[in-house]
Amino acid sequence: MSKPGVAFDWITILLYLLLVLFGWVNIYSASLGDNPSSIFDFNEVYGKQAVWIILSFLLIVVTLAIDSRFYQRFSSVIYIFALLSLAGLFVFGRTIAGQTAWYVIGGVSLQPAEFVKVATALAIAKYASGIQTNFKLIKHQLTAFVIIALPIFLIFLQPDPGSALVYFAFVFPLYREGLHIAYILLGFFAALLFVTTLVFGSVVNIVGIVIVAILIFLYNRRRRPSIIKYLFFTAMAIGFSLSVTYVFENVMKQHHRDRFNIVLGQEVDRKGIGYNTNQSEIAIGSGGWFGKGWTEGTQTKGQFVPEQHTDYIFSTVGEEWGFFGTSVVITLFILLMIRLLYLSERQRSVFNRVYGYSITGIIFFHFMVNIGMVIGIFPTVGIPLPFFSYGGSGLWGFTLLLFIFIKLDAERMSYW
Repeated sequence: MSKPGVAFDWITILLYLLLVLFGWVNIYSASLGDNPSSIFDFNEVYGKQAVWIILSFLLIVVTLAIDSRFYQRFSSVIYIFALLSLAGLFVFGRTIAGQTAWYVIGGVSLQPAEFVKVATALAIAKYASGIQTNFKLIKHQLTAFVIIALPIFLIFLQPDPGSALVYFAFVFPLYREGLHIAYILLGFFAALLFVTTLVFGSVVNIVGIVIVAILIFLYNRRRRPSIIKYLFFTAMAIGFSLSVTYVFENVMKQHHRDRFNIVLGQEVDRKGIGYNTNQSEIAIGSGGWFGKGWTEGTQTKGQFVPEQHTDYIFSTVGEEWGFFGTSVVITLFILLMIRLLYLSERQRSVFNRVYGYSITGIIFFHFMVNIGMVIGIFPTVGIPLPFFSYGGSGLWGFTLLLFIFIKLDAERMSYW
């Protein structure tokens, strides 16, 4: 039986409103021309974003009005529909900047990859909450990985590697539900091998792998380790290292290679592929402790950072609001993620908990990669800052992610 009344978590809602409002304030500054007009001028970026924000409030009302049981019962249908929306891009989608990632309806562009995150989070939560599901078993791990891999595959084909990478955040809720930490360590080790191979070359990297393997074997010799197992993992590591060069040179596109080379210090191209990052670093560094003031940023006003209102919006915060402003933004995101983890742990159902951990992982991944990209420690991969960067699809996608969970949390005592 449903209990009358629900209690929405107003702390989470307040954090959402603060992030969206501060995001729009910085979008306004980043896109403000010499002759500012009404904030609802549809010809201006800030006017379009204001409309998306207003419409997002209507989306929130609809999301919260739906019975929370709907999201679990129809999660499989929602997931299948989401996959079809990605597949449909190759027939009905619009190609923009080399990526077939948008539907254009009546002059409005929608990017389904932003909404597929919601569907995948629901699907993973649904599967994890099954009575028989045990992520310590290989067959259940493989099923979960397939659920995650299908949207990754379709998004890679667009090609949109940045959006595809975000789906690896779903390992976080799986780990919470019993997935062995070896998978996370394996991913970290693979990333480390990828970077060291690019920096030092395959030969040096392979020599390093062999030396490390021998040292580990000798350290554990009293435990009588299986030499076959060590040889197998060493061979796998060497094979992966050898494949890195091939993939980097023959699979990745030139602009992706350039971005990695810039970050790894293999190339210095401050006027070419590294221009955005260099100008972003200049903008943030020039802000000092308290910034130059709202709409007073010289880098921002001069439009030195291309597309500053989208992926590089954080550079506007750094220039105009300084260290204080960037600290406030980072603190808001950290508080939001901590709050989501707290709410996730108090859920009575596995479905709610896994969904909560899923959206926390997605927000964390976007937050970490976007800010790292803007300050030059990660390559530019086209990942927006949640609730901040310009874009209706992104704002709506994150709004849906968050408020479905708020609805689940509000009714956690009613049905479970």
